[in-house]
Amino acid sequence: MPGVYDHVIFDLDGTLVDTRIDLSLAVNHVRRGLGLPDLPLDVVCRMVGEGARILVQRALGPEPGCSIDDALARFLAYYGAHLLDHTQAYPGVRELLAALTARGVLLSVLTNKPAAMSQAIVDGLGLSGYITHLIGGDSLPVRKPDPAGIERLCQLAGVGPARTLVVGDSAIDARTARAAGVTFCGVAWGFAPDTLRALGADPIIEQPAELLRVVGRV
Repeated sequence: MPGVYDHVIFDLDGTLVDTRIDLSLAVNHVRRGLGLPDLPLDVVCRMVGEGARILVQRALGPEPGCSIDDALARFLAYYGAHLLDHTQAYPGVRELLAALTARGVLLSVLTNKPAAMSQAIVDGLGLSGYITHLIGGDSLPVRKPDPAGIERLCQLAGVGPARTLVVGDSAIDARTARAAGVTFCGVAWGFAPDTLRALGADPIIEQPAELLRVVGRV
């Protein structure tokens, strides 16, 4: 339901930025090093959302052929060097962030991607001027779907849960918002909109500009 929110917490991958190709290339770089065939883009996308370690574990399967720590190190090294090769903000996202900022809404990012990589993407795409705070998967002892990240961002923004909105593309984002007692809005352009619909998430917006109505700042 539309409301008036003073603070919006965005997921990163699949919500603000399209990282699919760079993530897939990094996953397949690790697989090729182990003599494994490439995974299709859509398969990799379904593995994203719970952090780099779980992504690598899922990509290599139950018998990875090397330690997960080693595979994760290879993934992070490659991805860190190539995370902006193909990644870009989704169409309309930059305009949305500018419009929300102009209306006095504080904007944060909560992601399970490592914080330094997340900040590099936000900076590299010219979005950092809109984002007040960013918490990554290694910023706290816990990560999504634990509500601690939302709680911390609310503290940093000085805005309570009742006037905070979480925006994301996955069931993990929805579960995190629910655990924190914060309203959730799904996006249909992300990696796994089908999981949101299966969860019964409402609302789910089709275009970034629709969020202005949900936030109550049309």
